Amino acid sequence: MPLDLTPLQGAPRLLIEADLKPIQGARFQPTGFPNLGHATYASPDGAGHTVLIESAQSVANRLEAVCWDSVEDDWIPALRGLSVVKVLFEDGARTNSVLEAHRLNSPYILDGKDTSILKELKKSLQSMEKGPVDPSQLARVILRFDTNALIHGVFLEKIAGRLRLPRSLSAFIEAEGATEATSGGVKNDIVDPGAKPASKGFGNVPFPRSEWVAERITAYFNLDLQQIRAFGLGPKVENLLITLALFKIRAFLSDGLRLRTACDLDLSGVTVTRPEGFTLPATEELEAQLPGLITRVRDEGLFGDSPVRTVTYRK
Repeated sequence: MPLDLTPLQGAPRLLIEADLKPIQGARFQPTGFPNLGHATYASPDGAGHTVLIESAQSVANRLEAVCWDSVEDDWIPALRGLSVVKVLFEDGARTNSVLEAHRLNSPYILDGKDTSILKELKKSLQSMEKGPVDPSQLARVILRFDTNALIHGVFLEKIAGRLRLPRSLSAFIEAEGATEATSGGVKNDIVDPGAKPASKGFGNVPFPRSEWVAERITAYFNLDLQQIRAFGLGPKVENLLITLALFKIRAFLSDGLRLRTACDLDLSGVTVTRPEGFTLPATEELEAQLPGLITRVRDEGLFGDSPVRTVTYRK
């Protein structure tokens, strides 16, 4: 049976909160930023501190990673048939538009000597080099090359400098009521504890360690249903994109919560805060739906002649 998505009709957003906890003990290590360290700020209610555990950019990367089978260099089985651009390197290395930071705008796709994808994109988007940008036409072109980019956004600055779609799915993880747990350690040199220089690994080297404990850890997910409908690609594509986004959330909460060595989290519960009356389906339900949804979109010709395009990168 198809998923019942009727509670989402007319809703501008789908908002989900997932309660998390450290899988062992109470401490966790938040993300860190160069020249900033951990992002901490006063909680909105004035009670204690909040610490950012994972940024929107990082969670987007993790939502993509759970969809890709790196051994097979392909989508995981339930998602095979979705459009994607694969990149081959002369030394045998590989990447693709799902894992690349800028997706279709990756320099390995658009800046090499193999200009096949660049030319095809430019030809498909030439009507928007000047004048108003048609988001529906842009979305239709992007769907043909990389379904994933309609979920996580893309900025095709290498094509026209203004062709962008924002994220349809955004997420981040915060810890409220957070307190720093400071500890430390030492790197031991069993040969010569006093050897120098320490910068090259000689001698005993003490170091500080900063972790945190918190009253509550929450992952927040925001699916922009209004934007997906505004793509104007029809109910088959809308259902595919919504189901794909829900699958990404479930897969991440099931398999993607080991964020760092010292930040391994476990799921305690999931709540849909908007709209009322919708429950996040189980992973198995979503996996069962996706192959049929992909086939229906493919049969409409919306992935072009083939959902998989390949470019060989040469400088």
